[in-house]
Amino acid sequence: MSVTNEDVLHVAQLARLTIDDTRLPGLVAELNGILQHIDALQQATIPADLTARAVAGMPLRADDAPPVALRRARELFAPATRDGFFLVPRLATHGDAGASASASDGEGDA
Repeated sequence: MSVTNEDVLHVAQLARLTIDDTRLPGLVAELNGILQHIDALQQATIPADLTARAVAGMPLRADDAPPVALRRARELFAPATRDGFFLVPRLATHGDAGASASASDGEGDA
């Protein structure tokens, strides 16, 4: 598969781009080079039986790594926490929606 000048101009028109006539041959050559590279990659496939053997014979380690300790306490990352969660201010765009919800459930701004 190769790209022609008309193909590039058609895509440029769809994308509402203006392409200078002096740049058009270079773009066609670059796109054709990319397509040739993709064709070469498609030729380099691994047979299905090799991939099946590699996955079936690979031992998996136990997922028992210890948790990573934080360098600082969680409370230092945010101004307020509740039940292990960070409390952050409401977005200004959600102020109206949050006001009715917080008034109905008895919770304050958080």
